[in-house]
Amino acid sequence: MNSISPQIILLIIALYFLMLIIVAFITSKKGDNESFFLAGRKSPWFLVAFGMIGASLSGVTFISIPGVVGKSGTNENFAYMQLVFGYLLGYIVIANVLMPLYYKLKLTSIYEYMLQRFGFYSYKTSAFYFLISKIIGSAFRLFLVAIVLQKFLMEPLGVSFPVTVASTIILIWIYTFRGGIKTIVVTDTIQTAALISAVVLTIIFIGKEMGMGIFDMIDTLKNSKYSKIFYFENGWSNPNYFFKQFFSGALIAIVMTGMDQDMMQKNLSCKTIGEAKKNMYSFSIILVFVNLLFLSLGALLYIFAQSKGIDIPSKSDLLYPTIALQYLPPVVGVVFIIGIIAAAYSSADSALTGLTTSFCIDFMNCNKSEKTEKVKKKQRMLVHIGFSIVLFFVIVIFNILNNDAVINGLFKAAGYTYGPILGLFTFGLTNKRAVIDKWVIPIALIAPIISYIIDVNSEQWFNGFTFGFFILALNGLLTYLGLLLISRKK
Repeated sequence: MNSISPQIILLIIALYFLMLIIVAFITSKKGDNESFFLAGRKSPWFLVAFGMIGASLSGVTFISIPGVVGKSGTNENFAYMQLVFGYLLGYIVIANVLMPLYYKLKLTSIYEYMLQRFGFYSYKTSAFYFLISKIIGSAFRLFLVAIVLQKFLMEPLGVSFPVTVASTIILIWIYTFRGGIKTIVVTDTIQTAALISAVVLTIIFIGKEMGMGIFDMIDTLKNSKYSKIFYFENGWSNPNYFFKQFFSGALIAIVMTGMDQDMMQKNLSCKTIGEAKKNMYSFSIILVFVNLLFLSLGALLYIFAQSKGIDIPSKSDLLYPTIALQYLPPVVGVVFIIGIIAAAYSSADSALTGLTTSFCIDFMNCNKSEKTEKVKKKQRMLVHIGFSIVLFFVIVIFNILNNDAVINGLFKAAGYTYGPILGLFTFGLTNKRAVIDKWVIPIALIAPIISYIIDVNSEQWFNGFTFGFFILALNGLLTYLGLLLISRKK
């Protein structure tokens, strides 16, 4: 074993965050609400494109995607790439349908579209569902990363889990509270470079340990049992069936990027719709190669573990950290820590900014208020602090529950809240009918509940068929049909 000491890890983290804080100080000078929300609409598209990679991946992806390669079930081997190819279709829809709409209406919060299209209740419902989804989703992702940091760093130093969580959230708050999206665009670019470098360097050192060059590793991957990408056998009942994964990927991209304030805020900070489209196309192409890199790392980790007689952890999420921190040279442990911190906080910082923006615009009307800039800035900072505290308590509650099934269930439940958002946007874009606005709330509540009931019983009711990610389509469809029932011609 070549384990790296907790003190060294702590020093690395401290230096890393010091760099982010310095960047934040430089980018947040003369920062006001406009620069916090949309960076004055002056963000360079290439920085946004590269930085969005880190925000899309998150710390969960950084440790989970390599681990899932060797598991049986959904996304085994390289099947995850089918989902990624579906993302490309989704990003085309975002670039050519959603983003032109957002720019045409000059939106700060994308849910303001609902106010113009349907009315007050539709607007608040979609914004509320975003807040719930993002709070639970971000807390879940930070929780998984905090567990790794606690196990390999804080526990040996005698630090409790709540202190670990509080420290990380405070650090995020420090470098985002002034600059907002203007700072995020730059820090996410740095963090994306860090996490990609971590993966590349880990692959290089695994190759050295096994006496392989780059082409030897490529041949090993091709000839391994892990390299299968496309699954066409057994039809729709197969969780890895190509068309099921592909169209699920397209829907996930449309909803969790194109209809998500956190992700769209960066795109809306570009100067023009033309630059925003360049950003989206560049980002989508880079994302394909980055995901392929992660899956290749996963396969190599399993091959390395088997060649060295290393026991595979019962939790696949621990495969990468275990090998990086205990079985490879200390330099790999260093780059792993930097990578996981970069991946975790490039998604968490933008999520915190997105939550703050949505609440300020959608629930406090900061962009329409006649209050002074100083008062609005103070309100925004209080909201920012408030969401930081909320994330802390949600993560601590996850840890107290200490039940993987319950925690994963909560995370999955948060995913159901994207269905009504999909249904609302789709209905608004595909016809000109008006809805009885006050009835949108019950429709948005009933659709996820029915979707959940169908999903739980799908194997029994539909001869072994499971929805998987495709449940998003069903949820959106039920919302759409419900809206059709309460609609009328304008």
